[in-house]
Amino acid sequence: MWLNPEEVLVANALWVTERANPFFLLQRRRGHGKGGGLTGLLVGTLDVVLDSSARVAPYRILHQTQDSQIYWAVACGSSRKEITKHWEWLENNLLQTLSIFENEEDITTFVKGKIHGIIAEENKNLQPQGDDDPGKFKEAELKMRKQFGMPEVEKLVNYYSCSYWKGRVPRQGWLYLTVNHLCFYSFLLGKEVTLVVQWVDVTELEKNATLLFPECIKVNTRDKELYFSMFLNINETFKLMEQLANIAMRQLLDNEGFLEDKSLPKPVRPLKNISALKRDLDARAKNECYRATFRLPKDERLDGHTDCTLWTPFNKMHIPGQMFISNNYICFASKEEEACYLIIPLREVTVVEKADSSSVLPSPLSISTKSKMTFLFANLKDRDFLVQRISDFLQKTSAKKSRAGSREKAGITDAARGEESSDPASPSSTISNQLTSFLEEAPTASHGLLKLFQKDSFTEFLGPKGAKEKMKEESWNIHFFEYGRGMCMYRTAKTRELVLKGIPENLRGELWLLFSGAWNEMVTHPGYYAELVEKSMGMQSLAAEEIERDLHRSMPEHPAFQNAMGIAALRRVLTAYAFRNPTIGYCQAMNIVTSVLLLYSNEEEAFWLLVALCERMLPDYYNTRVVGALVDQGIFEELTREFLPQLSEKMQDLGVISTISLSWFLTLFLSVMPFESAVVIVDCFFYEGIKLILQVSLAILDANMEQLLNCNDEGEAMTVLGRYLDNVVNKQSVSPPIPHLHALLTSGDEPPPEIDIFELLKTSYEKFSSLRGDDIEQMRFKQRLKVIQSLEDTAKRSVVRAISSDIGFSMEELEELYMVFKAKYLMSCYWGNNRMAAIRRDQSLPYLEQYRIDGNQFRELFVSLTPWACGSHTPVLAGRMFRLLDENKDSLINFKEFVTGMSGMYHGDLTEKLKVLYKLHLPPVI
Repeated sequence: MWLNPEEVLVANALWVTERANPFFLLQRRRGHGKGGGLTGLLVGTLDVVLDSSARVAPYRILHQTQDSQIYWAVACGSSRKEITKHWEWLENNLLQTLSIFENEEDITTFVKGKIHGIIAEENKNLQPQGDDDPGKFKEAELKMRKQFGMPEVEKLVNYYSCSYWKGRVPRQGWLYLTVNHLCFYSFLLGKEVTLVVQWVDVTELEKNATLLFPECIKVNTRDKELYFSMFLNINETFKLMEQLANIAMRQLLDNEGFLEDKSLPKPVRPLKNISALKRDLDARAKNECYRATFRLPKDERLDGHTDCTLWTPFNKMHIPGQMFISNNYICFASKEEEACYLIIPLREVTVVEKADSSSVLPSPLSISTKSKMTFLFANLKDRDFLVQRISDFLQKTSAKKSRAGSREKAGITDAARGEESSDPASPSSTISNQLTSFLEEAPTASHGLLKLFQKDSFTEFLGPKGAKEKMKEESWNIHFFEYGRGMCMYRTAKTRELVLKGIPENLRGELWLLFSGAWNEMVTHPGYYAELVEKSMGMQSLAAEEIERDLHRSMPEHPAFQNAMGIAALRRVLTAYAFRNPTIGYCQAMNIVTSVLLLYSNEEEAFWLLVALCERMLPDYYNTRVVGALVDQGIFEELTREFLPQLSEKMQDLGVISTISLSWFLTLFLSVMPFESAVVIVDCFFYEGIKLILQVSLAILDANMEQLLNCNDEGEAMTVLGRYLDNVVNKQSVSPPIPHLHALLTSGDEPPPEIDIFELLKTSYEKFSSLRGDDIEQMRFKQRLKVIQSLEDTAKRSVVRAISSDIGFSMEELEELYMVFKAKYLMSCYWGNNRMAAIRRDQSLPYLEQYRIDGNQFRELFVSLTPWACGSHTPVLAGRMFRLLDENKDSLINFKEFVTGMSGMYHGDLTEKLKVLYKLHLPPVI
């Protein structure tokens, strides 16, 4: 354990020095461990006969400096393992730092301060977690507010002892992480350091170790680099900083970020419990991970998880893993990656029962579903509590069902997918019954377009291709028999193998719904799509106009979209989604993806697949600034540097990656590859997620490396890649060949070789399968910071350029004023009594109109910035100036209106200033 530094006498015979460096000694008490002779025997006997309170720990660490005769005890340990852990921490975190100091007194002061900080942090973490905990947290929160001038509503999440590096000198102090700010305070050797950084200003956040700095966290803003090190638990601190920076980026991206912040626990009274806010953020991170792993709806909340085993009948084994329970699902993930994943919706559960325990099968739990499947879990630690939680959730699920008046049937069936599915209680027939009369008349309400434009017997006339398709269907039927069919299917490496071999046309829509998780949302929202269609039909909006313009550009080469039926179905799905999610509305590329979904799914299924794509699988891809696609483009560049270093620099010089990645990622290769090949990539994407798209993209660059290295410009590189993609073929496809409009790039020399899509996929897994979903999410965070801050800088430059010609300020002054204006707007979102500031920001408006302030915010800026702010009349003058600048009388002014007033006060001539003052004394300003 760490000790408050205290002076000790070293020159005695009771201790043996085992390890030493210029600043610390690790000592063992004689009589402990091997050897020691008579002296050791006597000391050991003395230690044993003494009462426990007087006993001395057998190991200790002392701090010393070269010329000082005084030694300080900083740690002790009851075992070699404990003391070694402390010794290694000191060596890894302090040795390099201490060598920088020139004065030995400064070294000792720094070490004592650091040890005191570590002890304070450990004591903080050991505080009881109840509401009666007086703790140190309240004290730290009050200190933070006083030290940094924060209002009551600013919420402290956690605080940590660490060192801030100012030049080459570390400053020991406290790092305070609040919901909106990163703050640091240090007072050491008479020198004070105070830092306040808004999370929205952070452009880069990294955890790394360099020769100069020990393991540290680097925080970059536009104008400075900050380094913090010597944390007791650097991983915990960095994870929390990531979460808070992520929330800030969401606030810059859209209004929901501020409303999300509202959902954090409210400090109605000062928080005593240190973990209240942090625990909420940890729970949020676990929820996001849980939903992403099992592709669950966005409102699903993880209740808890526990270790267990699952009996898998297909290989007759008990597989170790974890069971996850939430309000609507029981899920299982094996410890061995891809051994087995399982999702059991509670709406499907019929029986939950405790089986008899045995030495072979301790604490078993059996769960049965409507589809006659039974799942056997065992080795559950607290089985009774678990059964009670599941029972509680089942009761709530039953209540929801009875209110909705609908009973869902297990497994996915569709009247269009087989004569045996004509059961009136099947999901698709239930859904169809709730469609409006207008929709019921449309064949696309219950059939995919491919069914309507291709005869069922078509595969019989295709010879070997038709036989291959039948074999695929048979393989899947065997798989369904062994592993189950529907949402409760066991998902294993075998499932992925079958997906990589290609999904049969008849099963494509069904399996897309399963793997994407769209099926869960569809069956829990019966009639929702029909309702949206009714509400959105005939409504005029910008999105509706854009959709109408793009309808006939959506796969025009396919017969399904050369007639009114296909176009009408596409219009309804896109318009319904734009109505559901006005933040996204409609974005180019959505039409191409949706048209392919409609080929294999009916309208409602296509709608929910589009929801899964836009809101979960490709987050932020289809908003006005395609932020998600730009983020993944940054990841692609990073992966290219890692896996194809010799090509990376060339691609950067040519500027190709930014061009190709947007068209590849936004349309999932559907716009750049022959349809029958691209649809195989879509199959794998719904199973694997964005990882698959990145793998395939790397494989394409790798296959064309030699030619790309010889290219002289972007056009030449695009031709190479375009020609390659045009010749990616699917020789197993049973669909009639569709002309590929992109295939205009083929040169007239000799035809390039054909590339089999399945070989391309196989290569991508062989060479780049080390990509992991967790790593991609980590990279997404890093790139999101860069992308959103880059977009904010672009917005700033656009605003400044738009008004610079009319204003007396220089470009640099305008940029600084813009940052002050924007900061004031954000402050109102953080700390305003209501969140109207956040709600009134409309992302679809021009950049100039997006940030607008009200009279109270203007008054604060007027007092701090204008030359006319003096005396008791300042508030009156500010109010009148605000009303004068508010040309459209909406009680808000934008940046242009603000700097127009500022420019008049600073740069106007005497006559202009007198005119303004005169107007301030006339109606309607008074």
